Amino acid sequence: MSEIQNKINKLIENRETARLGGGEKAIEKQHEKGKFTARERIQMLLDEGSFEEFDMFVTHRCYDFGMEKKHTFGDGVVTGYGTIDGRLVYVFAQDFTVTAGSLSLALADKICKVMDMAMRNGAPCIGLNDSGGARIQEGVNALAGYANIFQRNVMSSGVIPQISAIFGPCAGGAVYSPALTDFIIMKKNTSNMFLTGPKVVKTVTGEDVTQEQLGGATVHATKSGVAQFAVDTEEEGIALIRKLISYMPQNNMEDAPLAVCTDSIARLEDSLNEIIPDNPNQAYDMYDVIKAVVDNGDYLESAAGYAKNIITCFARFNGQSVGIIANQPKFMAGVLDINASRKAARFVRFCDAFNIPIVTLVDVPGFLPGTTQEYGGVITHGAKLLFAYCEATVPKVTVTLRKAYGGAYIVMSSKHIRGDINYAWPSAEIAVMGASGAVEVLYAKQLAAFTDPAEKAKFVAEKEQEYKDLFSNPYNAARYGYIDDVIEPRNTRFRIIRALQSLATKRLQNPAKKHSNIPL
Repeated sequence: MSEIQNKINKLIENRETARLGGGEKAIEKQHEKGKFTARERIQMLLDEGSFEEFDMFVTHRCYDFGMEKKHTFGDGVVTGYGTIDGRLVYVFAQDFTVTAGSLSLALADKICKVMDMAMRNGAPCIGLNDSGGARIQEGVNALAGYANIFQRNVMSSGVIPQISAIFGPCAGGAVYSPALTDFIIMKKNTSNMFLTGPKVVKTVTGEDVTQEQLGGATVHATKSGVAQFAVDTEEEGIALIRKLISYMPQNNMEDAPLAVCTDSIARLEDSLNEIIPDNPNQAYDMYDVIKAVVDNGDYLESAAGYAKNIITCFARFNGQSVGIIANQPKFMAGVLDINASRKAARFVRFCDAFNIPIVTLVDVPGFLPGTTQEYGGVITHGAKLLFAYCEATVPKVTVTLRKAYGGAYIVMSSKHIRGDINYAWPSAEIAVMGASGAVEVLYAKQLAAFTDPAEKAKFVAEKEQEYKDLFSNPYNAARYGYIDDVIEPRNTRFRIIRALQSLATKRLQNPAKKHSNIPL
């Protein structure tokens, strides 16, 4: 056998060794936990045969604590690029079979390389996280590795889409890289995210808490809002990434890809003419409205389990990708509070960063009152949503379905904060507040003077009706041009599509600045 053939055989042997990661026993353990390996995850994520791997033969550079005797090809992460539905993406997948996927400086360098390439080539970067955290044997070098990744996350923000999937542990400093990305997907029962683990919590606060209670997928998808998606299986999570990517452009200089639309632009939805209850205090389901107007009733909701009083989702109109923000009357009457404001503001800013038009469906009675909200800084958090809408330069189409009261009317993409096309249904009520509250303020002295309850009730009813006649309709706002047109509900789909078509050539730039100072 020739010398060159020996070298080729050695290469083939080394590749096989590298593909086994921590070895067959470690892979078996991974499977026993109900988890896939890094390479299996990448294989599921990318188009078949499209993966091109980098740095297969990288090893760590640590010589302390006996680490010089423990070298594994790849060093705990698989990196490279491939395609999703034919579109270029960069990916890294932490390999728990190699030193529990713990992060060394060499491992971090591999991740940084694909992040740099994603930026240079203007393509999304997807991280599949499953790691025991910093490799303690490397000390400050492991921390430096994390910091290098964080810096790239920040530089990539708003330039390329960044998606993180958490399929195992993610603790300590490791949580900050996913937290800096655009969307986080967590698998229930096997993934967790927390800064300090249960043992430290017990020592410092005396609380007894499990990993799942402290930082499981359900906790972060419903209570903290850290994760936008919680899935039951890794397969579901990976399919979700592929779908999520389909709504996004490759980078901030491009538009999202157009899909083939099989749904008629002029489809009338008669159910919408009947969906608003006669009683203004009665709820209806905003999801029914969304399904009725978007292409084929199909949408992808972000943060579905968190701040349910507002809906944030991706959908398409005539094949065009849009972001929808909609108040949900079925939950807390669709009121804006701290969590809803933060959730919607983040979604608006993502859409604006990546040239995705924003459609806003409004039915909001105001901001949630009370000391809990005020002490929690609802003013600042509400200002985040206001700021996000004011700052956004993408096409903005707004439809007011029913209530739009007070400051919440302004915040929800009103004409005054550069809403491009603002429609209203005939059922829209645009005012400072509802009729009963307004009468109490406007006629406080007269009401205090009444001695007969029946007379007072009659007076209140008359004045409330007067107020409703003035403001419980969209025509007062339309009079001033704040509403561009009052539309028949069943025509909403057609009118939104036409509006988006007219805004396709919109050009708007904010003043030159280093960066804004959003209220945080």
